[in-house]
Amino acid sequence: MPRELTVAAIQTSYGEDMTANIEKTARFIRAAAAEGAQVILPSELFQGPYFCVAQEERWFATAYPWREHPAVKALAPLAGELGVVIPISIFEREGPHYFNSLVMADADGSLMGVYRKSHIPDGPGYMEKYYFRPGDTGFKVWDTRFGRIGVGICWDQWYPECARAMALMGAEVLLYPTAIGSEPHDATLDTAAPWRRAMQGHAVSNVIPVVGANRTGFEPWDGYPNGGQQFYGSSFVADHRGDLVSALGREDEGLVKATFDLDFLQTHRAAWGFFRDRRTDLYGALANPRPQ
Repeated sequence: MPRELTVAAIQTSYGEDMTANIEKTARFIRAAAAEGAQVILPSELFQGPYFCVAQEERWFATAYPWREHPAVKALAPLAGELGVVIPISIFEREGPHYFNSLVMADADGSLMGVYRKSHIPDGPGYMEKYYFRPGDTGFKVWDTRFGRIGVGICWDQWYPECARAMALMGAEVLLYPTAIGSEPHDATLDTAAPWRRAMQGHAVSNVIPVVGANRTGFEPWDGYPNGGQQFYGSSFVADHRGDLVSALGREDEGLVKATFDLDFLQTHRAAWGFFRDRRTDLYGALANPRPQ
């Protein structure tokens, strides 16, 4: 019997009520599980609005130690009930330190640990360095009930090094929870297509399926250019060729879902030779912050 993995991702909008957002996410998770999904990915920081559009200290009160976060306490038991894997994106507090983190809940509801976002953006509308320290966990790959899963968080998804590192660690699928949309400093800048293409490239270069889960909808903010942030959805699943096999539009709420034969992919990855033909003796510049 082939080892098949069915992945799904959630695309929806969120408001300021954390309990309502978690309950909404749980409903989508139940729907995805009913359709046969084994690994179900919500978007980045789904328990509230994407608050990094501005620097407001009130949002630090919404961070929790990762085992105690309301989203983790609600969704980990749901993972066990449904027998599914749920990567849970949260705002984490560890003592005086704050991180943009992901907690992996396995299909028995157990917590497998935490990944802390490695690459932290800082720019108009995405002022994450005010809130989050750079992650100190390194890249993580999780041996779940259904397969070996690598997860990066939003800005991580633009970096080929992140995808390659997880692939080298044995990931069989890459997941990226995301919150991305309009750019307040330039209304003409639309990154939806490059956002997809970057991750489709990771799929091709590592011969691995890639899943991107973005939020959608308009989130109003007082004093913010154009009155708020418009998220562009466009969540997708790409196969090992980088082809889109499931995708949503900018304003859709719903699921993307696909099934993959992990044994076929393992053989196909070997046949392409991307990992066989690597030249680590030539890659020193990648680890040098100022190569000459």
